[in-house]
Amino acid sequence: MPNLNVAGADLYYETDGDPAAPALLLIHAGIANLRMWDPQIAALARHHFVVRFDTRGFGQTVTKNVGFSNQADALAVLDHVGVDRATLIGCSRGGSIAIDVAVEHPERVAGLVVIGGGPSGFPEVELTDAEDALFDALDAAFEAGDWPQLARLEVELWAVGPLRSAADLDPTFIAAAQTLNLANVVHAEDAPVPQRLDPPAVDRVVDLEVPALIAVGEFDITPALAQYEYLLETVPQATGCTFRDAAHLPSVEHPEEFQRVLISWLAQNGL
Repeated sequence: MPNLNVAGADLYYETDGDPAAPALLLIHAGIANLRMWDPQIAALARHHFVVRFDTRGFGQTVTKNVGFSNQADALAVLDHVGVDRATLIGCSRGGSIAIDVAVEHPERVAGLVVIGGGPSGFPEVELTDAEDALFDALDAAFEAGDWPQLARLEVELWAVGPLRSAADLDPTFIAAAQTLNLANVVHAEDAPVPQRLDPPAVDRVVDLEVPALIAVGEFDITPALAQYEYLLETVPQATGCTFRDAAHLPSVEHPEEFQRVLISWLAQNGL
C-alpha cells in the first residue's frame, strides 16, 4: 500500500497514468475519501498523471493528534511522486484546501478546479430553516457519540441536500455516498489540528493567475452556493458550471457528466 510518512501521519495515496504527463492532484470532500474519484480515474489517466490522497482523518490515512498543514501535506505528496506543478481538483473541503495551496504556493499550481468549496476566511452565511434543522440533527448525533448515524445524516445534508429526498434519487448513488462517508467512521475520534492559512484565502483569490473551473450542484446548501458566486465573480480566469439535479457531490451523482465537463475544460486550457 503506498503510504507517505510525514510529521505525525502516514498519508495514503494512489497514482495512475504516465508520470511524464500533465499532473492532476485530486482532493476529496469531507464526506468522502479518495475513492470518490474512482469513476473518473481511467479517463483522466489516459492523458494525465493522476495523484490523489486521503487527507488526515479520512480513508486509509493514519494520523496522530498533532498540529499540521493541509497545504503542506498536499505538497509533500506531490514532492514524493516527483510533481513540480499540477492542476488541483478539490471537492468541498478538498476545494478549500486546493484554494489555500493555490494562493500560498502559486508556483506549484497550473490550474484550479473547485466543486462546492470556498476560500478559507469566507464569512458565515445564514442558513435556511431546513438547513438549520439538518444541522441540529447532526449536532444531536455528535453529542450522543453516534458516529455511524452522524455519517448517515451528513450524507442526507450534503449529498442529498435539504430540498430533495433520498427516496427520489438513484439508490445506487445514495449507497455510494453512504459507503464513502461510513468508511471514515473509524476516524471519528481522531483530532489532528489543521493550521489556518494566515491571511486566509478569501481576499487573496483575486490574485490567482491560472485557469479556474468553479462548479456547484444546484441543490447544494446555501453557503456553498454563495461561495460559488463569490469565486466566480472574484477569481480572474474563472469559468462557472452548475450541475443540474445534483447537490454536494456531482462527480459521484453524475460521474459521466462531470467527467465530460472536466476533461473538456482541461483540454480547452491546455492542462
